[in-house]
Amino acid sequence: MRHSLALPLICAALLALALPAQAADCYADYKAKQNNPLKLHYGVIQLRGDCSEAAAQGEIQSRLAASGWTLLNVMSVFGPEGLQQRKADAGPYYLRF
Repeated sequence: MRHSLALPLICAALLALALPAQAADCYADYKAKQNNPLKLHYGVIQLRGDCSEAAAQGEIQSRLAASGWTLLNVMSVFGPEGLQQRKADAGPYYLRF
């Protein structure tokens, strides 16, 4: 009987440990372009997936492509503490995508 309770308790403990990592706010700033006519923009985006530059690259690229933008580069990945200092520079592309 005790063994039948052990697995659900272990699973619940692992899930509880994983939830705070997924719930953490993660953002990236990036540069993107459109062609014909050439348009460039700097933006800030909230990431839904893994909080790493490698994961951000794919996520941002696919989200921008849906609106006709091409990702040029991911500049950095950061937490909520970096939002205010980037807000003015991002202008209309602050948390747009």
